Amino acid sequence: MNICVLPPRPYQHFLRGLSRTPFQRCRFIFHASTHLGSGIPCAQPLNSLRLHCAKWMLLSKGFQRKLSVQTTLKDPTEGLSDKEQRLVDKLYTGLIQGQRACLAESITLIESTHSRKKELAQVLLQKVLIYHREQEQLNKGKPLAFRVGLSGPPGAGKSTFIEYFGKMLTERGHKLSVLAVDPSSCTSGGSLLGDKTRMTELSRDMNAYIRPSPTRGTLGGVTRTTNEAILLCEGGGYDIILVETVGVGQSEFAVADMVDMFVLLLPPAGGDELQGIKRGIIEMADMVAITKSDGDLIAPARRIQAEYVSALKLLRRRSAVWRPKVVRISARSGEGITEMWDKMKEFWDLTLASGELIARRQKQQKVWMWNLIQENVLEHFRSHPTVREQIPVLEQKVLRGALAPGLAADLLLKALKAETNKIFPVQ
Repeated sequence: MNICVLPPRPYQHFLRGLSRTPFQRCRFIFHASTHLGSGIPCAQPLNSLRLHCAKWMLLSKGFQRKLSVQTTLKDPTEGLSDKEQRLVDKLYTGLIQGQRACLAESITLIESTHSRKKELAQVLLQKVLIYHREQEQLNKGKPLAFRVGLSGPPGAGKSTFIEYFGKMLTERGHKLSVLAVDPSSCTSGGSLLGDKTRMTELSRDMNAYIRPSPTRGTLGGVTRTTNEAILLCEGGGYDIILVETVGVGQSEFAVADMVDMFVLLLPPAGGDELQGIKRGIIEMADMVAITKSDGDLIAPARRIQAEYVSALKLLRRRSAVWRPKVVRISARSGEGITEMWDKMKEFWDLTLASGELIARRQKQQKVWMWNLIQENVLEHFRSHPTVREQIPVLEQKVLRGALAPGLAADLLLKALKAETNKIFPVQ
């Protein structure tokens, strides 16, 4: 990753600021004719600031008389101890060999909030990502796994459906990974992680891997590290990834930005046709499945199916080659599940042939990056010494009604901006 910066004159303030930033191991490449005051070439002040200047680079004519700094990130494994390097190598080797224990330990590592373990997780993910790209190239550029998101309101029968559906897939020779997300308590912070207990048969299947994870306050029905877990499962050789969200409402569809196909499961008593017209989770669905279509609920399920078919006609299509389908299924009798899988494969074939699948994954990569940026920027903001000192004072003023919340936020931002300008003065 390269970061280009064109700072204003005088350059001495900029270079002085670099010595206070975490760029000590970066390589800085300057214009060959750049001088930083009094005719001093750029290599000398950089060396005096203990910054590593590796080579010179002649830029295009449009950048003459401007200072260009290009930082090249070094190998992330350089800062690892021997013990940490052995751990990463062990997890990576075991993961690509299909060892379930290494996959479980790898997901635990990426879910950790410990700062050092987060660094180790990024090193592991980078190695897995390189391996993943190599395998895709060997597969003629086609994706290695079919990612499916399963969402729906509480009690829709998501776990029961996955139990039957997963057994059917493993019997057909697929390797299935289920990432089940469980809600965390807003008071104690704990989570039951009980989805796996409702999949007793599938959890004993050696071609299936079930991983329950808590939300830990993350909104949208998924966890903070769901994207990373999907990548690790694909690196472990699983060709179908099911992401089961928590019980969600109309506006919680973050999983749609992580998967190839978004399937919405609804119970037969899911409301009238107007529920399907409401913008939100319905218009993000590539398929709607009416569950529990058996016994006395067959008639209500047929009615709900007809109403959602007509409701979806009023929504704008997300795909040029696929119109969302509405199916009826029963995990108890197995009715409609085989037909549902056939339609899912049809979706895969059509979107892959049209290029929409690859385009959707590329868009999801960008969403993933910006989600991480927002998370890290907020974490950095809250942990900054200047902000951390002001937060208790401003919180008390807000509680007393002496300060509006918006004004308090502005004061914190101005304090952080002033501290930043001390490092990089604006001339």
